[in-house]
Amino acid sequence: MPIDLRLLFSLLAKSIFQSQATVARLGKRRILFLIIFVFVWPLYQLITWFFLGLDEIFFPGYRKQAIVKPLFIIGNFRSGSTFLHRLLSRDQRTFTSMRTADIFLMPSVTQRKIFRFFSFLDNRLGAPVNKTIRGVDDKSLGKVRIHKIGMFEPEEDENILLHIFSTFFVSFLFPFLEDLPPFVKFDEEMPEKDKIRIMRFYRGCVQRHLFAHGGQIHFVSKSPANSSKVLALRKTFPDCRIIYLARDPAEMVPSTISWLSYAWGIFNDTQGRYINQPQILQISKYWFSYPLRVIDELDSAQCKIMEYQALIDQPEDCIRAIYSDFGYPENSGLRKTIKRAVEETKSFLSEHHYDLASVGIEKGQIDQIFSEEYSRFGFQNNHARHTTVTTQRNSVGSEDQKKKGDIAALSAPQVNR
Repeated sequence: MPIDLRLLFSLLAKSIFQSQATVARLGKRRILFLIIFVFVWPLYQLITWFFLGLDEIFFPGYRKQAIVKPLFIIGNFRSGSTFLHRLLSRDQRTFTSMRTADIFLMPSVTQRKIFRFFSFLDNRLGAPVNKTIRGVDDKSLGKVRIHKIGMFEPEEDENILLHIFSTFFVSFLFPFLEDLPPFVKFDEEMPEKDKIRIMRFYRGCVQRHLFAHGGQIHFVSKSPANSSKVLALRKTFPDCRIIYLARDPAEMVPSTISWLSYAWGIFNDTQGRYINQPQILQISKYWFSYPLRVIDELDSAQCKIMEYQALIDQPEDCIRAIYSDFGYPENSGLRKTIKRAVEETKSFLSEHHYDLASVGIEKGQIDQIFSEEYSRFGFQNNHARHTTVTTQRNSVGSEDQKKKGDIAALSAPQVNR
């Protein structure tokens, strides 16, 4: 079993015995989380792995499932990946992506088959269970202040690695960044045996997903954490396509600090506080510079650099460039799909706006840390109203423009499968 039990037990021990001087000190919220985790997580994983095991008996053919031109959207948090991911996911004749329910409740083919059977029966009865689930969904996950979240919405499939406790997202449960393996620098620092273990499990999950959906479709994923896995992705999925999204650090960093602080506060008593700013700056810098360095060295038609502002200002041009340059089939309804997604996005604008001062960061720090990125993309000129779409160095870009709003708002919902 590929679960990193050593990491799990060490983080649990620190939570109980050595957390007093950390952001995860034992307050009421933290104690409640630990009690629930200790009693629920083992049972949850036993059920999950039981069904994953049943796949080997009833659906062993998933292991032969071909993964043709999977598309991975990478880049820092808050750089437009959710918008692009959900926009592409709406073209269900071309793409498929994991939904929240697929990741957390039914990662196995067996569970998907069982769910579809009961869903069929429910629909014949007027869908009372489905309506109840969606109502609970709106009152629970729908209230999470990250982006539009729901059991049947496309979601960040990095979460699937929580089943083996081997992802940076473990920090949302146990915010001890200094005690985590080098997930942030996966390609360069993760031990090879752990790379193999993690990427083998992830590939199997993608195969299961495609197998459950008939196989004749392209998988699309978005995950900022994959910014450190460019080489691992290419090794695991030789036929993959990669889009790197770049956003002005002066806009991306404060939004990232706010979002991560909020996420770390869900299971801890840190509400209203901005935490780990130095670490977030280091992560943001690395996830900005490392994938660009690798993509530049590869100079491959499999990789594309896209600027956030071009995506926001010219979504149709950017999407069509993705289909054309990567060789995905463009169906006749694509334009309507893009238009509808963008219109729905505008109706879901975030009310939360962030600036550097509000999260305790000075503009001079950003200018210094991201000097190379500012020089390359010209973000400092984003007051100039001049947008272009280009394929130079396999990129879709723009002379960046400043635009109010948080990309948390740019989460057009997917049509339910």
